[in-house]
Amino acid sequence: MSDEHHLPFAIVIDGEKVIDHDRNKRLTGLQRRFLDEMDQKMDQGIQLGKDQISEPNILQRAQFVANTLIDALGKDNESLAAACCSYLARRLPGLQQVKAKTEADGTTMIELVFDRSYEQAAIEQPVSFVNKPH
Repeated sequence: MSDEHHLPFAIVIDGEKVIDHDRNKRLTGLQRRFLDEMDQKMDQGIQLGKDQISEPNILQRAQFVANTLIDALGKDNESLAAACCSYLARRLPGLQQVKAKTEADGTTMIELVFDRSYEQAAIEQPVSFVNKPH
């Protein structure tokens, strides 16, 4: 097993970790079949925003599933949210976070984060520059 299977995987909404998914937990046969069925349905094409994508690649699929995940959490659909977490954790072993942020206009921006865990991001300090008067 590669190190990617040990990477943490978190769902973060508006800066708060709401799910800490264990990607090492074994899936049942039924759960694995459900993930395969998700892929088969996406093989038929997906809608991402205003775009209809007839042959989605893995990142487009991940964005679609992440959108579905955040929507499921908003509707308290725990079984769909769990399936989406499992899909993302299994199909993209390097994915460490799905970050959703609600904008001022009410839209939700969703980011797939591969380069840092929630814990790493929490201790990072933003870099800011001060403009000195001339």
